Formats: sequence, C-alpha cells, structure tokens
Amino acid sequence: MTDADLGQALPLPTPSPELEARLAVRRSAPAQALAAPGPSPDQVERLLRLGARTPDHGKLFPWRFVVMGPHSRAALAEALRPLAAGQPDPGKARAALAKLTAPPLTILVVSAPVEGRGTPVWEQQLSAGAVCMNLEHAAHALGYSASWITDWYSYDPQAIELIGLVPGEQVAGFIHVGTLAAPPLERPRPDLAARTDYRS
Repeated sequence: MTDADLGQALPLPTPSPELEARLAVRRSAPAQALAAPGPSPDQVERLLRLGARTPDHGKLFPWRFVVMGPHSRAALAEALRPLAAGQPDPGKARAALAKLTAPPLTILVVSAPVEGRGTPVWEQQLSAGAVCMNLEHAAHALGYSASWITDWYSYDPQAIELIGLVPGEQVAGFIHVGTLAAPPLERPRPDLAARTDYRS
C-alpha cells in the first residue's frame, strides 16, 4: 500500500458462495503431513499482505512476521532438541519438533504489543491472533493447507530466546503452509446451541 492508496473507497461486501463454501470446510492440517510444493516467493508476499489485513484497534500493527524456510527451521529444531529433555514428557516434546521441520514454509507470527498508546494489550494480542487466522484463510485461498501451532517451545523461556523474541513479545503462532497428499478428516465441532445466547 502506498500513500496514494490511503483514503480510497474499498469495495462493499457482496455475497460469495465460494468463500462461504471454503469457510464451511476450513480445517487445520496436521503440520507433520504438510509437504512440497509450498508457496513461491511471490505467493509468500501475497500471504503476508492478506494476513496483515486484520482488525487492529489504534492502527498499532502490534505483531511482526518471521518467514522461515527449511534451513532456519532445521537449525531451530536442532537447537531446541536439548531443551526437550527438560519438558514433562521429553519424548513427546522431541516428537513435536517434527512440526517445525516437515512443512515447506513457516510464517512465525510474533505478538509485539505497543505500550502507552491507549489500546489494551489484550486487544493487541487478539489482533496478532487474527493475523494467524487470516494467514490460514489466505493459504487456503492460494490452494495450500495450513496449520496454526504453538507447542511447548512457544512458552519455554530458553526456547523463546533461541527463537529470537525480545522482552514483551510472545509467539502468537507458527503458521505452517504446504500441500497435503490426502484430504484431512473432519473433527468434532461445537454444539452451537449450547454456546450461543440470543438476545433481542
């Protein structure tokens, strides 16, 4: 977006049966099952642009992206491996590292709240979460599958340092993107009647 784009009228929403149909079957992919082909460099830029079109109270952009290819993820997984031994279930923690190394592309979304600007930190964190969801939708729109993962290394203090976060930042999600060899299976969905309160 350039300065010339600011203030321009955007199209009003119109009915889109295709978009509704996509949302109706949206399903996160198993990260370990994501394989090549992955997005091209041009498609990665499109993913980032679409992901960034998210609600953002205060226009603070309280998040940042780290685009991770196979080499950086393999190096991170290797650095994290010794820390897995200190987790409650070391075997499970080591196995979780496969989620980092299998997909062809990962976009790390970092929640980076901006202090002192009047927007509650919680709302800024929600904006980072919305970025993660936008990236999933954008990946599906480009014909790929995606998986939004955090896992133990998103919360372990030593792991967070290895990932490269600074104080005040948190992992909002590792968005893994690639191609599935077979369609994913449906999972349980909520009973909406039990979770919805209609008020006139």
